[in-house]
Amino acid sequence: MELAWRDNPLPPAKALVPEPTVKTPSQLVRTGQGHIPMPEGALSAHACDLLVMPEGHPWSLMAFWFSGSREAAPDVQIASAHLVRGSDNWSPAYYAVGRHNLGFGTTRLGNPVSWLDKEGRVHLFVVATGLGGWAAARIVHLRQQDAQSIAEPHGFEVQQVLPLSWLWNYSHLVRSTPLPLSDSGMVLPAYFEMGHPSFPLALRFDAEGQLRSMTRMAQSQHMLQPALMPVNATRWLALMRDGSPQRRIRVSQTADAGASWQDAPDLDLPNPDSSIATLRLPDGTMLLAHNNTSEGRHRLDLSASLDGREWQHRMTLAQGDPGAEYSYPSMEWAGQQVWVSYTDQRHAIAWQRFSVAPHKP
Repeated sequence: MELAWRDNPLPPAKALVPEPTVKTPSQLVRTGQGHIPMPEGALSAHACDLLVMPEGHPWSLMAFWFSGSREAAPDVQIASAHLVRGSDNWSPAYYAVGRHNLGFGTTRLGNPVSWLDKEGRVHLFVVATGLGGWAAARIVHLRQQDAQSIAEPHGFEVQQVLPLSWLWNYSHLVRSTPLPLSDSGMVLPAYFEMGHPSFPLALRFDAEGQLRSMTRMAQSQHMLQPALMPVNATRWLALMRDGSPQRRIRVSQTADAGASWQDAPDLDLPNPDSSIATLRLPDGTMLLAHNNTSEGRHRLDLSASLDGREWQHRMTLAQGDPGAEYSYPSMEWAGQQVWVSYTDQRHAIAWQRFSVAPHKP
């Protein structure tokens, strides 16, 4: 497998974040909620990813998730729907990627992650596996075929399986939103998982969507599904799912725009071995969507911070009896509002929308 990109890395680039303008985290006001339409006949839905569309586009958001009869079933495909700008109206859902579109002996699909490049093309990074479970997965990179294909079923074409290791690129997965950079490229958070060895990775892409470097983000184990949070342009945090018995949100950090990473103390927040989502607002408020329990996924909370270390509970997004599931959140800032999506009982994708309350003088 060709790994020539390792000899041609890019210099560090800053994150695209404005300077903070608030001294206390902003308050949020819920202004809407509902469910994204499901593909016809689909019984299961999980791991939604939201994508903000550019200004002037008739859609404000796109959503991608995996859907079918059940997780890991042969009929699971990557579903998609879009939100009409200025409304709460989602399009009918359709399948954007199926396992037969990928080849590579793919038998199951999961965890789509999307990115919009400087040309306005949508890229998808999809977890795909053949023999074995999710720990034998690879990351497949796809891109929309042309300007019209984005609204068409199976309108993406394969670019490559990301060349991340000599062992057939196995045991590499994605889950969380990329971090946009000042050079129009991005950092794609990923992770290696094969049994107990599990650790986060930062995959650097250039403005054309070409992989240019890979950096391990932590030396500790049991750290999965990193979600990147820029404190400022060069200092970033990676908040992570905890696969260890400690059940706390794990942390790694960089002070040099991702050139090097160091382990940091865990947050004083529980994590029941479940995915989280982060978002930095333009005013500097940091948001964290997380299952605020040490066991189970029956409660999904939204917390806020200014430094990424001390978090204040803002609201409970969803809660049910033990055994219920509200999980795998995604968050984006679109139309001057916060949008959150999450898995609802593994049967649907729920969404909520929030405005930012003005600070009192």
